[in-house]
Amino acid sequence: MAKKLMKGNEAIAEAAIRGGCRYFFGYPITPQNEIPEYMSKRLPEVGGTFIQSESEVAAINMVYGASCAGARAMTSSSSPGISLKQEGISYIATGSLPCVIVNMVRGGPGLGTILPAQGDYFQATKGGGHGDYKMLVYTPASIQEAVDLIYNAFDKADQYRVITYILGDATIGQMMEPVELPEFKDPATFPAKPWATTGHKAEDHKVITTLEMDPNKFEGIIDHLYEVYDELKEKEVRYEEYMCDDADTIVCAYGTTSRIAKTSVNKLREMGYKIGLFRPITIFPFPEKQIAALAERPNVRRFLVAELSKGQMVEDVRLAVNGRKPVEFYGRNGGNVITAEELVEVVKKGE
Repeated sequence: MAKKLMKGNEAIAEAAIRGGCRYFFGYPITPQNEIPEYMSKRLPEVGGTFIQSESEVAAINMVYGASCAGARAMTSSSSPGISLKQEGISYIATGSLPCVIVNMVRGGPGLGTILPAQGDYFQATKGGGHGDYKMLVYTPASIQEAVDLIYNAFDKADQYRVITYILGDATIGQMMEPVELPEFKDPATFPAKPWATTGHKAEDHKVITTLEMDPNKFEGIIDHLYEVYDELKEKEVRYEEYMCDDADTIVCAYGTTSRIAKTSVNKLREMGYKIGLFRPITIFPFPEKQIAALAERPNVRRFLVAELSKGQMVEDVRLAVNGRKPVEFYGRNGGNVITAEELVEVVKKGE
């Protein structure tokens, strides 16, 4: 199939539709506005429904309702907007309801800036809402990867009955790249959802609730959630290793920062440095076993984590390394982006 030059947000929206999304509920916020804008035009063309809600809180609760009824539903937002959705996200996760959420991260805290950042890592991986829950979280490094991930995101959400979450940033959302769009999925191939609340025509009365007053029963519900999360850890970890075989320094980065880091690795290799890149594609489940294995290698002397934050993923890297090797950190924030040349100098200083 021929490639098409597309803006990231629009490519993600189109790929979601081709992956089966027929219900989108959202509210405007920069830098993800092209997603709802594109959905508002495109979804009616394929028999879908677009609603611009009165707020982010309303949007996530519309997703909650549509998912209860068995629909492939989605929302998108950016950092402060995602914060407003947290109560609904906690409800959806507790109800074992499949849906897809896109966060095009902007700088925070507060209203912050509309420029790229990676300060929402904790929110995405540690549970931004209340209680014990997780989401399947992908971090694309290119528009094509974002297209491929969201195209299959609804399948993963349905398979495990979890929230599938795309953690992008302003760069991914606003840049343009050539992409190859996949074919439309056939709804006839989507799995049955016997648990869905489809109305009084159902033979048995179905109830989806996140309230349980019996502590033993509620503990059982949470235990079941974590059985699913353990299955994600076994089957859904995704990552990329680049030039790590003989590396003595491993740079760890995700998303668009990993693209910059890969350029730095190439430059350092040309200078004779033995540098590699480890890129988590899923940050939950986090590739902790793979990082631990790298830390066991005798040729690996240290890790350097690069993020557009004050340091969030670095904590998971340190847990995985578990004191075997030093783990250093370099970050920029406030909307500033690490440059390849900047990262080269950081690596060289530590040699």
